[in-house]
Amino acid sequence: MGPWHTVGFTRAHARNRERFVKPALFLLVASLMMNTAVAAMPTPPDVAKRPHTVKAPFGAERQDEYYWLRDDKREDADMLAYLQAENAYTDALMAPLKPLQDKLYAEIVGRIKQDDSSVPYRERGYWYYTRYETGKDYPVHARRKGDMQAPEQVLLDVNTMAAGKDYFAVDDMDISRDNTLLAWAEDEVGRRQYSIRFRNLETGEVLPDVITGVSPNVVWADDNRTLFYVENDPETLLTVRVKKHVLGTPASSDITVYEEKDDSFYMGIGRTRDDRYITIGVDSTVSSELRYAPADKPEAFAVLAPRERDVEYDADHFDGRWVIRTNADGATNFKLVTAADGSTSRKQWQDWVKHDPQVLVEGFELFNGYTAIAERAEALERVRLLYADGRSELVKADEPAYAMGLSVNAEPDTDWLRYSYTSLTTPATTYELNVKTGERRQLKQQPVIGYDPSQYQTERVWVSARDGARVPVSLVYRKGFKRDGTAPLYQYAYGSYGMSSDPVFRHNVVSLLDRGVVYAIAHIRGGQEMGRSWYDNGKLLHKQNTFNDFIDVTRALVAQGYAAKDRVAAAGGSAGGLLMGAVANQAPGDYRVMEAQVPFVDVVTTMLDASIPLTTNEYDEWGNPEQKQYYDYMLGYSPYDNVRAQAYPSLYVGTGLWDSQVQYWEPAKWVARLRDVNTGELPVVFRIDMKAGHGGKSGRFERYKELAESYAFILGQLGVAD
Repeated sequence: MGPWHTVGFTRAHARNRERFVKPALFLLVASLMMNTAVAAMPTPPDVAKRPHTVKAPFGAERQDEYYWLRDDKREDADMLAYLQAENAYTDALMAPLKPLQDKLYAEIVGRIKQDDSSVPYRERGYWYYTRYETGKDYPVHARRKGDMQAPEQVLLDVNTMAAGKDYFAVDDMDISRDNTLLAWAEDEVGRRQYSIRFRNLETGEVLPDVITGVSPNVVWADDNRTLFYVENDPETLLTVRVKKHVLGTPASSDITVYEEKDDSFYMGIGRTRDDRYITIGVDSTVSSELRYAPADKPEAFAVLAPRERDVEYDADHFDGRWVIRTNADGATNFKLVTAADGSTSRKQWQDWVKHDPQVLVEGFELFNGYTAIAERAEALERVRLLYADGRSELVKADEPAYAMGLSVNAEPDTDWLRYSYTSLTTPATTYELNVKTGERRQLKQQPVIGYDPSQYQTERVWVSARDGARVPVSLVYRKGFKRDGTAPLYQYAYGSYGMSSDPVFRHNVVSLLDRGVVYAIAHIRGGQEMGRSWYDNGKLLHKQNTFNDFIDVTRALVAQGYAAKDRVAAAGGSAGGLLMGAVANQAPGDYRVMEAQVPFVDVVTTMLDASIPLTTNEYDEWGNPEQKQYYDYMLGYSPYDNVRAQAYPSLYVGTGLWDSQVQYWEPAKWVARLRDVNTGELPVVFRIDMKAGHGGKSGRFERYKELAESYAFILGQLGVAD
């Protein structure tokens, strides 16, 4: 569930129609009528209701008349016809906005430097980078031996691999220790069920070995013949087994190295910083466990520290010891500890960087002579350098609201630390800092064609929520903006899983700013912007804080003159789509239009069904509705269960038929029920990508077509003149 729509009149009508029909809708209707030469207005699809009772283990029952729209195989003719009808309806109602959509798409794509490339990094004698070619959707992964003047060797040309496919993604790759073999994971559907393939880099030959039904996570052993990977459960898509494959042998004979029996845990594999160990990490929302084995002989995996509820940790090995980030012993915001080589118990851990209740430790990178620590304080990311002699210093930032993090630092034997920096006005920038001399070099700033950062301004404001919590908000707008209460506002948030919504630059947002829109990111509870407690106070039986914070930010920004009350747009996706659904039910009058992408809106039914991917992993995020306390609480905010007779904002809802994280039927049922009871006249748009999953389209240009459509819809609803 945890990182996107139909337009038209509702079936139910308001008694006082004039209160709900806004000027933008009149323009939409008038334009459509002129374009259809007084033809009848299209009507939304009227999907059938079929009685169905959803039962909870303790006897509670709910009626779900649209439950039949669920088809795990995506083959039901009636269901597919309904989704196609929704798309046709959306096409018809969006037709008047097609010129604006096309213009937005041209603007957004026009800012992209099409022949761009990443900053090269060195690893084991090669320089690795990714580049794009003009007019092409997919990357080319390449390397050069020795230096960047050497001949290029193409590892994967994803454009060629994706030819003729509606969806294609390469999401992980690893090169053998002798630099001669490449393993990668690819997905041709978007459901995040991957296949692993292999290439001989000396001959270019794609080997016959193929492994299917896996997650995108591959690691070579030191023998250059054995590959470790993670197998998924074919139904739930949970990561259940670590296996090893020996090149030239059938995948059916691959040996299981580890199997996780607890389906509340995710699993991943990796290598330590010093390349001594291969690791298997398992994590639930509240617990972690790591196993390790020598990379030159990965046969027996030892446990670094047995799992304990409410104890999380991740670890790396370097310079003969383990360095571990953990929340053990009450370190809510995490601390760093060390352990001797060969450790197998938490009793062997020694504090190194003590817990600070004001600073969240998010990660670290180990180098010869120093450590770089990724931190978060006062809703801002920062990087701290900790030297072997105990000295520490922060890497400097240049703006009041920004995002900073560790970049690719593939080799530990260097005085140059690479880090990334961005803000709502500053495109993504990669720097390297000499930790001995203090010299800073800009390696690259993402080119944005036609963009002048001096024309825009960002600021950070704080809003007092209804319970007194101080909620940070990042804002950006075009210079010349007047805080007079007339501007349109686009407010975004996520607010779940402890995932922070940092103020990073997005070139597509410029199209909103140039039309006078104020763009805001609400750093609401459920994220981790203000530390671990910010997350804890926005999940389980505190989830309502997430919704309250978002609404309170909107009302404060309107009260402070940043926006007109009737010109507010709200947007979120996945768990942020849950946010949109809950807010639409609880405060519909505060928003003119909302965008909900791949929205997790049928919370109770989904969390009652352990066969749905990700459900069991997330009991400690949302609660287990098999327990009445959590059932009742979730039922109180679940968007689908709380749709009621009231006037809703206009809505742009999006999904992908092959989504494995939030199944397509959740938004489909939600839209159908909204149409049944909505007393307002504002349109509801439902756009279904019949060939994509949770992340939408796979090409770098294709994804912006849907974004341009949603932007056009939102701008039309906000009455923004082009």
